[in-house]
Amino acid sequence: MRIDVFTIFPAMVDGFASQSLLGRARERGLLDVRVHDLRDGAIDAHRSVDDAPFGGGAGMVLMPDPLFRAVESVDPPRPLFLLGPGGRRLDQTLAHELVALGEFSLLCGRYEGVDARVREHLVDDELSIGDYVLGGGEVAAMAVLEVVARLVPGVMGNAESGGEESFAEGLLEYPQYTRPAEFRGWTVPEVLRSGDHARVARWRRAEAIARTLEARPDLIAARGGLTDEEVALLESELGIAYPAAFPDGPGADAQ
Repeated sequence: MRIDVFTIFPAMVDGFASQSLLGRARERGLLDVRVHDLRDGAIDAHRSVDDAPFGGGAGMVLMPDPLFRAVESVDPPRPLFLLGPGGRRLDQTLAHELVALGEFSLLCGRYEGVDARVREHLVDDELSIGDYVLGGGEVAAMAVLEVVARLVPGVMGNAESGGEESFAEGLLEYPQYTRPAEFRGWTVPEVLRSGDHARVARWRRAEAIARTLEARPDLIAARGGLTDEEVALLESELGIAYPAAFPDGPGADAQ
């Protein structure tokens, strides 16, 4: 998997991509992250990449010339995504689509954004990580790297880990416990210490459903409510009667 990142803070992004899971994936040749300095496209002694906006207004705007120069000198893998508020919001479904591309590139904006001609004629699309304002696209780029890298085959130490995480099936992850079995009077559920793997799997599935219904009912609604099998699982494993226990839950009228 190759991902190129264009930024005015290359050390920030490269440092992040050199640590922990991403760093090990790069060392093993599973993830090829190439970070490029947008200032390499500048032609003045000060390596300027920004200027005041036409029409006035606060802040500075990234100029088209250095950005076009920086990208064209590398000829990075396409599509090239601008990280900005107008793009499709990153979620697990989009992450899988990005992995399937095999390679792509990211362009980090800064200040008040980029010259509109960059968006219109240089990049192929736009990505967003949420409806809030950041100082630049570097944090967003790091989020994309982290989310996508976890789905690259071989990056996760346990191949099953990615399939059991939150959002893998439109559900939050089940509660996790580790040693000690008792802490300040709070004990780990007996089922997790039973050694019965089939029973543990059923309990975890039921807990994931219940947790999602309570904390993120919108995720249940997005998947069309619960199946008959899931309703029965809640009853048998947790003693929860759905929809009675969640009268305002998604899909309640359909059950």
